[in-house]
Formats: sequence, C-alpha cells, structure tokens
Amino acid sequence: MASTQTRRIAHLDMDAFYASVELLKYPELRGQPVLIGGGSSHQPVTQADGTRVFSRLKDYVGRGVATTSTYEARALGVSSAMGIMKAARVAPEMYLLPTDFESYRYYSTTFKDAVSRIAPTIENRGIDEIYIDLTDHREDTLSLASRLKNAVFESTGLRCSICVAPNKLLAKIGSDLEKPDGLTILSMADVETRIWPLSVKKVNGIGPKSAERLAALGIATVGELANVDPSLLQDHFGSNYAGWLYNAARGIDHREVVTHSEPKVISREVTFEHDLHAITDRETLTDIFTGLCHRLAADLKRKGYRCATVGIKIRYHDFHISTRDMTLPVATADPVVIRKAAGECLRRIPLEHKFRLLGVRAGALFKENDPIHQRQGRQGVLFSEP
Repeated sequence: MASTQTRRIAHLDMDAFYASVELLKYPELRGQPVLIGGGSSHQPVTQADGTRVFSRLKDYVGRGVATTSTYEARALGVSSAMGIMKAARVAPEMYLLPTDFESYRYYSTTFKDAVSRIAPTIENRGIDEIYIDLTDHREDTLSLASRLKNAVFESTGLRCSICVAPNKLLAKIGSDLEKPDGLTILSMADVETRIWPLSVKKVNGIGPKSAERLAALGIATVGELANVDPSLLQDHFGSNYAGWLYNAARGIDHREVVTHSEPKVISREVTFEHDLHAITDRETLTDIFTGLCHRLAADLKRKGYRCATVGIKIRYHDFHISTRDMTLPVATADPVVIRKAAGECLRRIPLEHKFRLLGVRAGALFKENDPIHQRQGRQGVLFSEP
C-alpha cells in the first residue's frame, strides 16, 4: 500500500446532479429556482406553439418531499428532504418538476464510464459520486483532475466538482470546498489552514447527533476537535469512535479505494401521496405491496442474487417506523415466495393507524451460483405449500 503522503485519491461529486439533468431537458429553467420531487402528477405541458408550461409549488397538494433543488432554490432556503408543502410556503412561485430516475441512472453510468476510460480504479459511492485512485498515474495532479472534469462534461454536458488529496477523508471534504464546478488539490500541509476552520459537520462520519454532543463539549470546528484532550473524547464517545475522531480531525485516513463490494440488502419502498389504512385502503395497498415484492424479486434476479431473509418497513402518519424480518428456509429470488414471506412479516406489525410509507427488503444475500444459497434457514419451514 502506498504511504499516506504519496497516495493521490480523488473524490468526484456531480453538482446538483438530479437538478442538472433536468435542466438539460428544460434549458429555459436555467437560472431559476426549481424543486424536483413529489411524484409524476406535475409533468411539464407542451403547448401548440412549442413552449412549455411548468407547475409551481403553490399548485402542489400532497405529502411528497423534495428530492433535490437547484442552487437558486437552495439560496431561498429550499433543500432536499423538505416537505414540498412546506417549501411552497417559503417560495410559492418556485418551479416544480417530477423525478426521472431513468435519466439519472443513464447519466450516472455515462459519467462513470467517461472517468473509467482515464482512471479505471473507481469506488462507486452512489448515483452521483465516486472515489478514484490516481496514485499510479504519472500525469501531474492538476492536469489529470482537469482532464477528468472535461471528460465528464464532454460526455454528459454536466458539471462536477473534484478534489485530489492524500486520502478519501480529505478528498470528500475537499470536493465540497469550491462547489459548483470546483477543482481542489489538498495535501497534508493544508489540513491546518483549510480543514481546521471548518465545522465538524463537514467531516463525513460525524453526523448530527455526534455534532450536537461535540457542541455540548464546546467543540464546533475541526481544529477544536484536533486540539482537544483525547481522554475527553474517550469519556464521551468510547475508545473506537474517539480514536477515529482524533485521526479524522488530523486528516488521517488509511482506507483503500474499494472497486467492488457486495450489497448487504436490496430494497424497494414507496411513499404515498396521502396516508393509507390497512382496512379502508386494503385493495390499493395489496396491489402496491405485491408490486413492490415483484420488483424486488426482479432486482435480485437482475443483479444475480438470492436472499435468505425478507423484511418489511412501515412509516406511520406520525413518522414512527416499524420493521419486521424473517429468515427463509431456502434462499430465493422467487416473487411468489418473497410476497408470502413479506405478508407473514406484515401480519406481525400493528396496522391500526394510517401509514405513509411501505417498503420490502431482501437481506442475507447470496450470489446466484453460490451453493450456499441452498442451505436451510434457522427457522425451519416458513409456510406451507399452496
């Protein structure tokens, strides 16, 4: 393994990815505040003269949440995961577009293919971000990072931000420093001047709860975290996480770029426009539930997996979540088997109250050609044959 000082790890993050893809389709909305989310009921309407009419937030009715928004929308205080009805109160004239995940997946594949033709050692971190190991490339860092950015733009028409640093931790932080369309190069010598002034929230791995606990100790910036007595961190966070905090604040991270990892779970879920009840909306829910199970089975088959556990998730009207899981006697990708198992889980969940989300998940995954998937589960027979 190359030393921390000699490694060159890039984090490439697409700028406002979903929103940017939508603006490729609807360039007349460039420079405008736009929210993406809320189902498919607000598709743009093309008029006889070829102009398009777009929905506005003030016209939206439902329980949807923002998937993302343009930078102009963010400047008005509208961000991802915000309820669309709440966003409408903030900016009622803002434009509203439905999500188009098929397009997002296409552009995700396209930009990753463009990067891989230059630097193939890639760790996929989601639809819009990747880590790239550039250590073995002879080209100087600035020109190589510029070439990667240009390749992404030429293949997609989309902008990205990239940081090259000695490790993944710093590269992740750095890719956000000069957004949008940023190019940042960090070394260990930059940690004190560029990283320490940042909020601890900027460190990937310090979530909201940890940030609150650190704030209670008077620690708000990365620099303050770097200079705190390690024993204080151990007293409040335990030795393992305290040790990680101590290293992270100093920009220390020895993780490798992982080019392949097996998924731990595959899931499908849907959030309803309006809360539904298991009795009064039984027919609707049955169709949705069966559809989720069949799509989950199709996902498993497409990716070459079988699952040994099946589970469900329900989020009630008050946002409380209930889950149930069960182990199958034999791993499967059969939609009928998955539907029966999920139904068995559903019977173990309280259904007196309305709920807004329903999900089905497959866990304990085995590759299709792995003989281990034939083994019996620990719970014996799950249900009788029809």
